[in-house]
Amino acid sequence: MTAGNNGANKPEDDDPFGYLYEDGQAAGAQPPRAGGYGYPGPAAQQPGVPRTSYNQVRTVGERQYGQQVPPQQPYGQPNAQYAAPETYPGGASPGYAPEQGGRGGPGKGGPNTKGLLIAAVAVVLVVLIGIGAALLTGNDKKDRKKDEATSSAGPGDQVEESSKPEESASPKAPAELPKQDAATLKLGGTAVVSQSVEGAEGPNGSYVTGFNAVGSSVTWKAAIEEEGKYRLTVRYAIPAKDANATLTVNGKPNAQPIGLKNFINSSDSNWVKNWQTTWAPVELIKGENEVSISCQDGNQCDVILDWLKVTPANG
Repeated sequence: MTAGNNGANKPEDDDPFGYLYEDGQAAGAQPPRAGGYGYPGPAAQQPGVPRTSYNQVRTVGERQYGQQVPPQQPYGQPNAQYAAPETYPGGASPGYAPEQGGRGGPGKGGPNTKGLLIAAVAVVLVVLIGIGAALLTGNDKKDRKKDEATSSAGPGDQVEESSKPEESASPKAPAELPKQDAATLKLGGTAVVSQSVEGAEGPNGSYVTGFNAVGSSVTWKAAIEEEGKYRLTVRYAIPAKDANATLTVNGKPNAQPIGLKNFINSSDSNWVKNWQTTWAPVELIKGENEVSISCQDGNQCDVILDWLKVTPANG
C-alpha cells in the first residue's frame, strides 16, 4: 500500500477482528443477514457510519444463524430456549431437586408464614395448658387443706366451739367514803352548833364553834368497807392565824396531829373569808371506826369546824 493509496476500502470498512471468525467461515458458518460476531452488518457497509458493537460473546460458529429470535418472555416464566444445566454433559446430577416454595408463597422466595402461624398457635396452647394445670393444682391444694382442717376438727356437726374468753370482772366501783357534818357529830366540852358565820356547808349553814376550850371535842363514828390507809379531811375556818387540835383514832392518839393552819395566807381576820381544808393520814379498820378531834393542853383551838370526811390515801 503506497501513500495516497489506502486500498479498496476505507479504514472504517476494515474489520480488525476478522481473524476471529475465519475459523467459523472455514467450518461452514454462514454470515448473518444483520451482521454480528465479526461479520460486518449493513451499517458497516455505509460509508461514515460506525460499526455496530455486540457484546454477546460466544465461540465463533457456535450459533445457528438465520433463525427468528423468539419474543421476550414475561419475568418469572420459563424460556423456551432455556435448557436446564442437568441436560448438558457434566451438568447437575438427576438427584438434585430444586427448592420448593420460598418467599411470598410457593414458587417465590420468603419466610414460611404458614409454619410460623402453626408455631405461634402451638405456643399459645402450651401456655393455656400450663395455666389450667396451675389452677387445678391450686384448687386441689385448697381442697386438701380444707379436708385436713375438717379431719383435725372432727365432723362438722361435732366441732367444739372454742371457749369464749371469760369476761373480765368489771372493776368494782370505789366504795363511797363517809362524810359527816360537824353539827351532826357527838359534841363534847364547850363545843356547840352555830349558824352565825356565813359560808358553812352544813344543814342550814350550821357548823361547830366554842371549840377553843380544853376538853371540847367532836366525835365521829365512820363505817369503812376495807382496811387501809386513808386521809381524814376537815373543812374549817380560822381568824387568819394558825390553829391545831389532837386527833384520836379508835382510842389511840394519831401518829400525826391535825394541823389547822392558815394555808391560804389570809391577813383578814373575818371568819367568812377564811374557810379552807386540811387533812391528816389515818389507818382505819374494816367496819366501824371512831375518830375524835379534841382541844387538849398545848393545842391552839381558836377554830370553827364545818364537816369531816374520809378520802383516799392517794387522792
